[in-house]
Amino acid sequence: MKPICMVIPPSIFLLDERVFMTLGILRVAAVLERKNIPVEMLDLSGIQNYPDVIRLYAKTSDADTFGLTATTPQMPAITQIAQAIRDVRPDAKIILGGPHITLVSAAYKKEVKNNIHGRASIAYERCAEIFDVLVAGDGEQAIFPALEPDAPKLVDADDPKSAMFLTNAKLEELPLPARHLVDVSSYHYSIEGVPAISMIAQLGCPFACGFCGGRESPMLRRIRTRSSENVVAEMVHLYETYGIKGFMLYDDELNVNPKMVELMQQIRRAQDKLGVEFRLRGFIKSQLFTDVQAKAMYDAGFRWLLTGFESGSPRILQNINKKSTREENTRCVDIGRRHGLKVKALMSIGHPGESEETVMQTHDWLM
Repeated sequence: MKPICMVIPPSIFLLDERVFMTLGILRVAAVLERKNIPVEMLDLSGIQNYPDVIRLYAKTSDADTFGLTATTPQMPAITQIAQAIRDVRPDAKIILGGPHITLVSAAYKKEVKNNIHGRASIAYERCAEIFDVLVAGDGEQAIFPALEPDAPKLVDADDPKSAMFLTNAKLEELPLPARHLVDVSSYHYSIEGVPAISMIAQLGCPFACGFCGGRESPMLRRIRTRSSENVVAEMVHLYETYGIKGFMLYDDELNVNPKMVELMQQIRRAQDKLGVEFRLRGFIKSQLFTDVQAKAMYDAGFRWLLTGFESGSPRILQNINKKSTREENTRCVDIGRRHGLKVKALMSIGHPGESEETVMQTHDWLM
């Protein structure tokens, strides 16, 4: 069986590309390996001459299928990568998955339903011209029909009715991301001076903020959780395999999980059993934050929290459908301080209705 070459594109818009590895494609690779399908991983993060690299790699590799992932800012690079593959391997099959095509597909379906040929339709058609197969939504099961010789142009796993859409149970059964396929040591991130690695404990965000590109996608809107035991087992594996004691949890909001406190308690018990101290960092939703959660997070090793407050203007918070008030955001910071947690405020300006007055309200609230 010929291997499948999975490609992580560069992120040339970042100051440092070797901070967090791309976990989605590594989980798809792990699913393929579980089925005894050979996988090659080409990690182009931080590689400046990436078109030359992929051209040489495609020329020498036995792989005849290339699986690519991309966020929207990575699309210029991924388009060049696809063309470089075509230059030397015109017979190769190129599959595109990841956030960009998922968002485009969700918006495209809405335009089709409303009989509109707008920006999403144009973006979808462009992707359909460049790539042989498009995978929208959860890729872990969708990769298999995408590999079939008679694969459709779109494999749509961004549909809760689809068997390819991950449920809690299916998420629990997945293998851990195939981090062994990338050079883990070349990624560098730390929390309070402790070398750290990124994890995703749960999927989805239900809040549909007005500026969020994922608000039309069920994959990005539906919460899917793993058991506390499963999440802790991944942390222990990373500690025992790589000596990692720092964990950046990239879940949209940890505290939408009703069992979040239980998870924190199990993380604490795992450290006690191992005789180590972890340091953690992650995102929370401000209006859901409580003293009980804060204490449990500090005990588990959290010292930093991140929250998308966005604005200090009540009018802008309402305009962007943030579902939190300035008072709730202030309370969130106060709770964090009471429990020794530093809060990083994620802010943005330029929303609908923004004015000099609302910008100054944000400035004054932060100060």
